[in-house]
Amino acid sequence: MPMNKTLMKVIGIAHTSLYKMSGGKLARNMRGSEVVLLTTTGRKSGKTRTTPLFGLADGENWTVIASQGGHPEHPNWYLNLRDNPDVTLQVGSETMRMRAETAEGEERERLWKSMAAMYDGYDEYQKLTTRVIPVVVLKPAESG
Repeated sequence: MPMNKTLMKVIGIAHTSLYKMSGGKLARNMRGSEVVLLTTTGRKSGKTRTTPLFGLADGENWTVIASQGGHPEHPNWYLNLRDNPDVTLQVGSETMRMRAETAEGEERERLWKSMAAMYDGYDEYQKLTTRVIPVVVLKPAESG
């Protein structure tokens, strides 16, 4: 059964606050995995929204998974970046402008395997839902 959405939201708010207040010194690691803060722009509200996620560096890119704990619908942060792929990513004390894209085909499979090796919950989440859980690649935004 997927995790309760209200509980997920409360944990996310607390995690984000602790991460930001400490400049990424606290709450940056969970279950032995890197936690990053992804900030998207709300597709309806236009307000920025920050979500803590497991992240994995892949060269200069970062990978995150839109699992939402195995719920049948995509998380709001994913719907937001699908409409507006310009995001910011905080890793520890560093904040970077990034551009998001959904991985497909072989790239998706390679990145999924890497993320599932980091956190085995992803394979369990995929079993809980019929949707294909998106794998998101965050690439440094073009400067200028």
